[in-house]
Amino acid sequence: MKRFLPCAALFLIALPGHAQIQVDLKFKRLQYIAYEPVIATVTITNLAGRDIDLHDDNDQHWFGFEVTANEGRTLGPLVQVPEPPLQIAAGTSVTRKIDLGKRFPVSDLGVYHVRPNVYFADLNKYFYARAKVFEVTTARPIWQQTVGVPTGGGERTYSLMTNRFADHTSLYARVEDKANGLVYSTYSLGRLISFDEPHAEIDRDNQLHVLQCSAPRLWAYSVVGLDGKLLKHVSYAETRSTPRLRRMADGSVAVAGGMLDVPVVPARNGKAAPKLSDRPADLPAED
Repeated sequence: MKRFLPCAALFLIALPGHAQIQVDLKFKRLQYIAYEPVIATVTITNLAGRDIDLHDDNDQHWFGFEVTANEGRTLGPLVQVPEPPLQIAAGTSVTRKIDLGKRFPVSDLGVYHVRPNVYFADLNKYFYARAKVFEVTTARPIWQQTVGVPTGGGERTYSLMTNRFADHTSLYARVEDKANGLVYSTYSLGRLISFDEPHAEIDRDNQLHVLQCSAPRLWAYSVVGLDGKLLKHVSYAETRSTPRLRRMADGSVAVAGGMLDVPVVPARNGKAAPKLSDRPADLPAED
């Protein structure tokens, strides 16, 4: 017992040194589609008992990732993104969301292990998060159309794909230049139920319009541009008529039937509630 107590005391003294900085990593899902954004949420917590300043020190970058692919193969970064210095007050945390697909070659099918690290120059020491795993897989193609680019020439191929998760099915859109092997974007357009197949139309500007049944009596309407950007994403509620895509005489495409589903937001301080159209176009919430 007398020999155990000094060891225990030594452990308690050494423990705070290992808890100067806590790094946590989260992924919203375990499975992603090839070329889909893989968003890593990294939280850095200051447990040093004082304010800290995280910064590069000569060749040591204060923030980075270790990414390994199948068979433990280490992946080098596509680009070295400079991180500006970061100050964290004592006892507080800072959270960042980072798309790993823009930093590492994680578009190939397989399983990836990821561990972020933070270098603290004051202690000349790295702090690591617990490694997390995600898988990149394929989706089932259900529709595809190749169109020309009105300005600049070339072609773009639009694809719609579905992927079944444990509790739902999601619809994905992809825009690529197959001739040059370029994928401009791949992302989820939201949930899809089997009530009806998605409807797809190309308008006079060669933009893709997609209408999908995302829930009972609710339809999601999306417009995707030639550059892969999501130009519009709104919902329509089924009324006496079911929403459908309609091509107009001038080549434009619009939703006919149903009613635009605008969430009701209570007014505050006498100001009118914001309209759905006031919000910037953005990707649907990640499933």
